[in-house]
Amino acid sequence: MTAIPLGRTRRATLVSALCALVVTGVGLTGCSSEDPDAGTNGVGKLPPEKIQARTRAAAEAAGAVRLSGTVVTSGRTYKLDMRLKDDGGTGSVTAEGAAFELLRIGEQLYLKADTAFWNPEGGAGGTGDAAADKLGGKYVKVPEGDPSYQRFSGFTDKDVLLDSLLTLHGTLETDGRHEQSGVRTIRITGDQGSGGTLDVSLEGTPYPLRLVRGGGAGTLTFSAWGKDFPLAEPEKSETVDYGKQLPTS
Repeated sequence: MTAIPLGRTRRATLVSALCALVVTGVGLTGCSSEDPDAGTNGVGKLPPEKIQARTRAAAEAAGAVRLSGTVVTSGRTYKLDMRLKDDGGTGSVTAEGAAFELLRIGEQLYLKADTAFWNPEGGAGGTGDAAADKLGGKYVKVPEGDPSYQRFSGFTDKDVLLDSLLTLHGTLETDGRHEQSGVRTIRITGDQGSGGTLDVSLEGTPYPLRLVRGGGAGTLTFSAWGKDFPLAEPEKSETVDYGKQLPTS
């Protein structure tokens, strides 16, 4: 009878089965658990401080990223879905039930929202029907001197936003291997999670993939690292320049 060679999968299955046997008085050699870092980028072997440094460096070096989730700041919850790169960003923001779009190209920031955003009280103390009709559905230029410019432009600034987010607080520790959207990750925590948790990719470049901010300050996912996207000035017919300061809404 001719022996049929076992395939790699069958051999692995047989070895696993043998290693699972427990026989009193008999020891099986050559049986060891699978290396959790096999085939990874190796950051899982590093101390948490170095993992955080590596992932921050990777994020800073990436040309673009998509960021989605929630951020709680100054008592307000913002729901974000933004695409960011070095010279600008675009996406949507929802805050206190009001949704609007942001577009920044260089230093020029635009805000686009519906009529109800600009006149939330229907004429009773809001911007007013005439102004709301003029601004609704248009890309409104946000003057750099307007109080909202600094707050909203931060949502479109890759470096500023990531620098403020990718910091865990307290004593750093690793919290095992996990998975995000089919990608293996190593998780690091600050003060056992109270200072935030961050999942870092174990595959390819060690990009941050998921962040849970400490103190219930929101949860964010990161994707499309390094994938460029177009940024284009809106058509003049779609743009409104309201002046030095936006109306209160």
